[in-house]
Amino acid sequence: MPPLIRRYIKTSFVFLVAGLLLGGYIVVSELVLGAWPARLLVTAHAHLLLVGFMLMLVMGVATWMFPRPARDDPRYRPALAEAVYWVMTLGTAVRAAAEVGAGLTGAPALRPLVAAGGLAQLAGAGLFVVNMWWRVRMPAVAPPPAR
Repeated sequence: MPPLIRRYIKTSFVFLVAGLLLGGYIVVSELVLGAWPARLLVTAHAHLLLVGFMLMLVMGVATWMFPRPARDDPRYRPALAEAVYWVMTLGTAVRAAAEVGAGLTGAPALRPLVAAGGLAQLAGAGLFVVNMWWRVRMPAVAPPPAR
């Protein structure tokens, strides 16, 4: 398994653990302590699990498993695949950290970071689609033998 794919998958596991820990905090806060959590904590929980875990896991496995481009095909760029990883990872981490911070403190200064992280997620997903679009095809195989 290539290093980029291992990074995608292991990073998705880190986001899974962070999302589950935040979810545990939310459940205890609401059901044991009787304090409804801030909406931003709930959205951070959702983004950690859905974007950080699920989407990044899917992106990593897709990058690994989709048919390989031809060596002379310039449309798929490995450097862009690496950039997508970093944009998605940093965008998700910044967004989740800023949502948690703003949810716990109410600090309005963190809200632009939430937006910046969300825009980075959007950009990363868009770049992923642009880079992977041409790999959604049937792999080149020999035709089946005649009967």
